Amino acid sequence: MINNLCKEAYMTAKSKGWHDEPSETGTLLALIHAEVSEALEADRKGDHENFAEELADVCIRTFDLCGLKGIDLESAISKKMEFNKTRPYKHGGKAY
Repeated sequence: MINNLCKEAYMTAKSKGWHDEPSETGTLLALIHAEVSEALEADRKGDHENFAEELADVCIRTFDLCGLKGIDLESAISKKMEFNKTRPYKHGGKAY
């Protein structure tokens, strides 16, 4: 399911001209970060509808990047979730 969304996001972006020229991975990651920042601002304003929309944009941009790079995101998520189950309580010694 997730890999299908990656393919669809990539194909949509490509069909709209967003992959006509090569982009650096850093630029694509910055665009994901921009969507995260927009979600933060929506949450700060109490705009729950826009917050959800911006989180969707985070996913769409991530899916697009994975589609472009041929990343099996579904497998990566499953593996990481299983690994996280083995971590100790509040691992890393950080406050948040």
